[in-house]
Amino acid sequence: MTGVEEPVDAPSAPVRRPVDAQRTRAALLEAAAAAFVASGVEAPVRDIAAGAGVGLGTVYRHFPTRADLVVAVYRHQVETCAEAGQVLLDGAGSPFESLAQWVDLFVDFLVTKHGLAAALRSDSASADALHAHFLDRLVPVCARLLEAAATSGEARPGLDAYQLMRGVGNLCIGADTDLRYDARRVVHLLVEGVRRPGH
Repeated sequence: MTGVEEPVDAPSAPVRRPVDAQRTRAALLEAAAAAFVASGVEAPVRDIAAGAGVGLGTVYRHFPTRADLVVAVYRHQVETCAEAGQVLLDGAGSPFESLAQWVDLFVDFLVTKHGLAAALRSDSASADALHAHFLDRLVPVCARLLEAAATSGEARPGLDAYQLMRGVGNLCIGADTDLRYDARRVVHLLVEGVRRPGH
């Protein structure tokens, strides 16, 4: 046989590319979310690239502008928070623990969210659409967690999910610019106020 044989894995290479691209995108979103929580939405792109284990060019191929990246992280974190609700209910020690752990995730998300308006600048339509998506996905999750904690007797009954989320959001304002302010610690005090006395 005189011809050069094709490598055995050649036919499968094109199939792997979309999966690799999805993994790279997911790694970038996770790295960007962590960088935004630690340093705000102006975190250096090189830090995000390093956190994801890729080069700068890869970041810009997936997200040509910082606004693209911030919006993608925002949507990614909304979905992560939404999916975490049931996972925590299934795996945490109690419904109240599930609620408290979910609020911790929500705080991380809110620290990132506070840079969204600046990143979008004048694109108020996009900001409005994202806010509506945020409410549609997360308020029902918080309501489910509150209801489970109240049903178990651990949380005060009749609490409103939107009100709790709004309160947490207000406590997170400034957390991305004031290093002396620990939003998570203050929010923890609020969540303890949700606990039913004696539990």
